[in-house]
Amino acid sequence: MARSRSSTSCWRYINPAYYLKRPRRLALLFIGFVVASFVIWDRQTLVREHEVDISNLLAEVSRLQNELEEVKSIHGVAGGKNGISRMKAVPDDPVTMVRREKVKEAMVHAWSSYEKYAWGQDELQPQTKNGVNSFGGLGATLIDSLDTLYIMGLDEQFQRAREWVANSLDFNKDYDASVFETTIRVVGGLLSAYDLCHDKIFLEKARDIADRLLPAWDTPSGIPYNIVNLAHGRPHNPGWTGGDSILADSATEQLEFIALSQRTGDLKYQQKVENVILVLNKIFPADGLLPIYINPERGTLSHATITFGAMGDSFYEYLLKAWIQGNKTAAVKHYRDMWETSMKGLQSLVRRTTPSSFTYLSEKSGGSFIDKMDELACFVPGMLALGSLDSGPGDSEKLLSLAEELAWTCYNFYQSMPTKLAGENYFFHAGQDMNVGTSWNILRPETVESLFYLWRLTGNKTYQDWGWNIFQAFEKNSRIESGYVGLKDVNTGVKDNMMQSFFLAETLKYLYLLFSPPTVIPLDEWVFNTEAHPLRVVTRHKNGEQPYRPVIRRRARKEGRD
Repeated sequence: MARSRSSTSCWRYINPAYYLKRPRRLALLFIGFVVASFVIWDRQTLVREHEVDISNLLAEVSRLQNELEEVKSIHGVAGGKNGISRMKAVPDDPVTMVRREKVKEAMVHAWSSYEKYAWGQDELQPQTKNGVNSFGGLGATLIDSLDTLYIMGLDEQFQRAREWVANSLDFNKDYDASVFETTIRVVGGLLSAYDLCHDKIFLEKARDIADRLLPAWDTPSGIPYNIVNLAHGRPHNPGWTGGDSILADSATEQLEFIALSQRTGDLKYQQKVENVILVLNKIFPADGLLPIYINPERGTLSHATITFGAMGDSFYEYLLKAWIQGNKTAAVKHYRDMWETSMKGLQSLVRRTTPSSFTYLSEKSGGSFIDKMDELACFVPGMLALGSLDSGPGDSEKLLSLAEELAWTCYNFYQSMPTKLAGENYFFHAGQDMNVGTSWNILRPETVESLFYLWRLTGNKTYQDWGWNIFQAFEKNSRIESGYVGLKDVNTGVKDNMMQSFFLAETLKYLYLLFSPPTVIPLDEWVFNTEAHPLRVVTRHKNGEQPYRPVIRRRARKEGRD
């Protein structure tokens, strides 16, 4: 059995006298002390350095989170709770970036020409280098361009336009204004600028012009007159309609006036335009297709053409978009219900050509069908694609398939012409596919609008290629030293003398977004009015309206919000 050590033998190692008699052990003890001290000091230093590094990393994370929130406040988040986008994240490839910059440069050229030759006037006449007041001197091109400038990051141009709005824009004019055109361009343009930058001058001006338009709704039925004097409030309809109101002109103010009520807290604007839908819902036909004329005194439908082209188009568009604007809640479900009914009726207008089987939408007059389609009706593919997202199984695929077929036809409106620019309308005859009717081109946006939606919702880059081809045709045929012009004839390429305000508001904006990431103005956070002015989606409830909460942020990068 081994002997155990006594406790006194352990204590001697802490007695200093023990080491004084043994210098080697004292040296070893000293060296051990120095090494231990160094190790402890080094670890403390490392801990302090790591704490600094961690603090720096946390600060960087906080900075990146703030930047992310800022980006979200501008663009929202793609593929949000509504599952708006079927497409996966698409890399921003070099070709797409170059195309986007080319479109941006086109906007700079168009805007600079307007600024130089027609500042503050409604539209530019590029060939004669002067402005013209097509809309009573409301600065239509300037207001129509505000959000395009902002989205593209053209901050200096936007600021100059903002100063003109604040200091020079005056709506007190003895002018008979189109309620429809003034609403979609001016009210919509100002509200979009407000939603993007939250500058109250835009909201104040939007409310001013909307108040001047309100007398148009003072009719026995609630269906508005289509013209009103901005200074005196005298409403009436154009003489050529026989006293009737036009469908699109009377029922395409919902997005703008609902948005105005949400942002001001004054429900009078919303009540006027929603009453129109209630009236139309009461007389809504089984196929959901309305004629282009409505009697504002009796609130009855006239026997007139049914079309998704001129004078009918945007009514159907706003049924879908008012539902999206309210965030698809039960409070706005009647809009979706009406739209779905109309889309079933639309199927009765679908025809196909021979020999190439181009799909088109005919028009209807009484019991007869007219084999004619306006380029204006080329908004339909985009509308169908957007509406297909929330359709039931089977219906969604059918709507998207029809959208793609119609988009191919609309693209061929362009490709079939010598200038590669579309005419105003086309007729279809057995064995001849399509023939251009009215052969002018006034820089319209509807086809590129649909290409934008189809690309966003499918990720198919073919739609980007088609859009690029159309853009190149505009560059070749419509660009001149002092702006962009339309064509009097898409066969000969003879130029007109007008740069339409919607070329800057819609055509160039949709082309820019076609080549931008889907997080730029995402479709689950924004809804575009019929003049391509994005308005924020605000959830609506049956038991009361959701208050509008603007997103306040710092200005984004100058080179563009993408």
